[in-house]
Amino acid sequence: MAMTDLSKEQRAEFEAAAFRRLVEHLRERGDVQNIDLMNLAGFCRNCLSNWYRDAAEASGISMTKDESREIIYGMPYEEWRARHQKDATAEQQVAFERNRPKE
Repeated sequence: MAMTDLSKEQRAEFEAAAFRRLVEHLRERGDVQNIDLMNLAGFCRNCLSNWYRDAAEASGISMTKDESREIIYGMPYEEWRARHQKDATAEQQVAFERNRPKE
């Protein structure tokens, strides 16, 4: 089936399901650090939360950074950090600076 064979509603439904699965996967993989995601893929959980907030605001729904992060992390961001975040190694920091997205 070609992408053009999907209805707009089907495409949105499948995209939403894939997004939910990605978010659930990232919640289950607290061992994977955001800096590793950034260094390998160029995005992290915080990026996803920003994109989520951007989409909400584009639809006229106001959302804070803390609200969008809680949606992605499944808990308040500070709680996630306390449970899962480790200090970045010097090697991770160098890779991040080398690969940092241009804003």
